[in-house]
Amino acid sequence: MATMNVSLPDAMKSWVEQQSQYGRYSNASDYVRDLIRKDQDQNQKIAQMQSVVNQGISSGVSQHNMAEILALAKQVTTA
Repeated sequence: MATMNVSLPDAMKSWVEQQSQYGRYSNASDYVRDLIRKDQDQNQKIAQMQSVVNQGISSGVSQHNMAEILALAKQVTTA
């Protein structure tokens, strides 16, 4: 495992230390790794959503009116 040194303001350092003192994390490294994993997950979800948006945009203009689109969406979510 690689080592990385990070400089933090005193208030942030205290916060990180408190997280391990509360017992949720065994040490500051565990806390930072968890934050990075969460950030990676969030970025993956954003990329997936952007892909869906791009597909929607590239699919063109719908031939349905708004009421029809809503009805179709309700059918899909209840199916």
